[in-house]
Amino acid sequence: MNTSRFPPLRLSWMIWGLAALFYVIAFYQRVAPAVITTELMSDFSLTATALGNLSAFYFYSYVAMQVPTGLLADHWGPRRLLTLGAAVAGIGTLMFGLAPDAAWANAGRLLIGASVAVAFVSMLKLAGHWMPPRQFALASGLALFCGIIGAVFAGVPLRLLVNGFGWRPVMVVSAAVTFAVGIVIWFLVRDDPRDKGYLSHAAQENDDITMVKSSAIAGIKKVLRYRNTWLLYLVPGGVAGCAITFAGLWGVPFLASHYGMEKTTAAAVCSTLLISWAVGGPVFGWLSDHMGHRKTLYASGCVILLFGWSVILLVPDLPVPILVLLLIIVGFASGNMIIGFAFAKESVPASLSGTVSGIINMGVMMGPMLLQPAVGWMLDRAWQGDAADGVRVYSLEAYRNGFSVMLIWLGLALVLVLFTRETYCKQTK
Repeated sequence: MNTSRFPPLRLSWMIWGLAALFYVIAFYQRVAPAVITTELMSDFSLTATALGNLSAFYFYSYVAMQVPTGLLADHWGPRRLLTLGAAVAGIGTLMFGLAPDAAWANAGRLLIGASVAVAFVSMLKLAGHWMPPRQFALASGLALFCGIIGAVFAGVPLRLLVNGFGWRPVMVVSAAVTFAVGIVIWFLVRDDPRDKGYLSHAAQENDDITMVKSSAIAGIKKVLRYRNTWLLYLVPGGVAGCAITFAGLWGVPFLASHYGMEKTTAAAVCSTLLISWAVGGPVFGWLSDHMGHRKTLYASGCVILLFGWSVILLVPDLPVPILVLLLIIVGFASGNMIIGFAFAKESVPASLSGTVSGIINMGVMMGPMLLQPAVGWMLDRAWQGDAADGVRVYSLEAYRNGFSVMLIWLGLALVLVLFTRETYCKQTK
């Protein structure tokens, strides 16, 4: 071992990549309900509101865990968090797959959300220790890319597996895979290069981190003193919320009902949005690092998103090629969300990076947490009594009313970005 040099990049990316593998599972679980909406509504006799809540139980606990996760990442370390998270996620997936009723299914989703909540913040924490500072935004973008891989697998591949074996056996196998990933992380991941005899890219501990360790509440208060923290907490809920609410739950039934698509085709279209989101994340991260600013690029992406989603959700009977093209555009532009993590990290002292990352990620998940059940509630309010095979069918007007809440948040996000203070890719001291 060599304590006089930084770790080789191949080792750094391997450590980070194992954490990313758990994030693949996290995103897979996040959007899996989208392709099994009919099965869930039929098996558990769910309305749109109840289905929205079932999916959102993941986000309820995910959001609640973000600040504790950030603090634990700062104090306890990513390795322990990721291992424990994988174990609990496996248990939650088993509960969901074997649930006899909606209450057990909700409980399973709640456990899954709470446990996989550690993945993204732990990845950012590992990147801060194992990666050179100028690669942080790129690593953040690649983290989103890895997550989207999980989401894509929860599209057509999951639909085909469900068609062949049923959704419950597929979830049981998913649980087994999650347990295996946790075991690998425990044996191979280390929190800091110093644990393997290398120099660390993280700043040395100072008075700030000592203060935070002595009082978690003091750490949160210190982070919240910075205006950018508040603004950047609220913005990504609109950006990610639209993408996950559509591709992660309501897009498949909407496309099946009003564009006449087969469920597998609709899942493929939603996966196309997610793939373009995965590409957009690293591109926006690299562009932001290369251009040396955060605010302008973040705001530009929000402008594109507001226009694109407005056309997709409010203009009826779009030609399918135009619809798919627009979904690719808004998916790519949604990658601007990744800028917010580097933006927020630079807006507070480096010692508080885990805490602020947890807060920002909580803001990201607030979007789908609130929007998925809100859209479902709007759909039920406008339901005209139509049903097929015991499952409610909703009109185009009902979907347009439901999707309007997504546009409201996205418009607010654009306004809030304009009030942020630019960091020019430089860390606050």
